[in-house]
Amino acid sequence: MTSHAIRPEPGLYVTATPIGNLKDMTFRAVEIMKAADLILCEDTRQTAKLCAAYGIETRRAPYHDHNAAKVRPGILRQLNGGSVICLVSDAGTPLISDPGFKLVREARSEGIAVYPIPGASAAIAALSAAGAPSDQFYFAGFLPPKAGARSRALEGLKSVDATLVFYETPSRLAACLTEMAAVLGDRKAVIARELTKLHETFHEGALSGLAAGFETSPPKGEIVVIVHPPEVSAPDAAALDAFLEGSLQTMRVRDAAAAAAVTLGVARKDAYARALALKKGE
Repeated sequence: MTSHAIRPEPGLYVTATPIGNLKDMTFRAVEIMKAADLILCEDTRQTAKLCAAYGIETRRAPYHDHNAAKVRPGILRQLNGGSVICLVSDAGTPLISDPGFKLVREARSEGIAVYPIPGASAAIAALSAAGAPSDQFYFAGFLPPKAGARSRALEGLKSVDATLVFYETPSRLAACLTEMAAVLGDRKAVIARELTKLHETFHEGALSGLAAGFETSPPKGEIVVIVHPPEVSAPDAAALDAFLEGSLQTMRVRDAAAAAAVTLGVARKDAYARALALKKGE
């Protein structure tokens, strides 16, 4: 008996590809790309290398920031006609600082099925090995290239009580780290470079020290910047209890904890844990 691959359901398949090491391609991604009617690529030349490695012969077409508005209506017509179309970026998960958001949004608005085919993501890969708190994180993508706009963007992130994740280019890294130290404070940070590739490296230290190091020795390759959350000094226990006991008279535990975090500068999770204990009479 000869087995035949089952054709996927019609729709748009947002397909993650490796960020460096070709072995990180998933079996499902290969299967979907082989069965698709069309693969939309950020750069067809880049995707051609991946397709050659896995024997994928599906027709490819460009879909990037410069042609998206022009070609998107035709793509939607094909999808409405029952086509199976894969969307890939040069590396990693599409839409994560890559083209595709408008296509996915419009496909969904027209009732077209959109399927995620998960896989590599530089942001998640870096976070998983950086040693920074990962229970809460904020992905900020690329900061603005100009210093003034970059500083304003960082000001907006200053109060975020979570690990910050950025993408950055080698040529701007030192200046970016210097501004981060000035605006966010000289926090601990990790620079992840060339993830999954031969020269993968992690550099850890204070933002100012990392900035000085990369100023004299600029890096090469793809870069992820992981910045630890702001350090919060523990408030006086009696003051915290007094504040929470008063707040709990009129507020829910969650709201009382949030108020304590803002007023006393305590970490919200610590305030919540203490508020919960007080509520239970502990």
